[in-house]
Amino acid sequence: MTESAIQRAIVQALNSREDVRVFRNNVGFTLTADGRPLHFGLVPGSGDLIGWKRHRVTQEDVGSDLAVFLSVEVKTERGRVSDAQENWKEQVNKNGGIAIVARSVEEALRV
Repeated sequence: MTESAIQRAIVQALNSREDVRVFRNNVGFTLTADGRPLHFGLVPGSGDLIGWKRHRVTQEDVGSDLAVFLSVEVKTERGRVSDAQENWKEQVNKNGGIAIVARSVEEALRV
């Protein structure tokens, strides 16, 4: 299965849950018609899919819901995670978000 096919299936599966929303994060660079650089997306290495997973705060923390930042890097079975992508994943997880590499819908749903 191609990475784009895996990605479409993951988006559909995650967004069918009530507690998760993900969006495509295209990261890149191009030149405008007048030759100026145009960067888009988050930073190089950021996940293919970004969004949030709802988290219920415990009673002692008021009992409200929070959106926890979610980043999913989609890879094929043999796809390699770049150093920038690994760094992104580590930083998101270290700072309270959820960042994973998913090679299948099943891996993504373990979020």
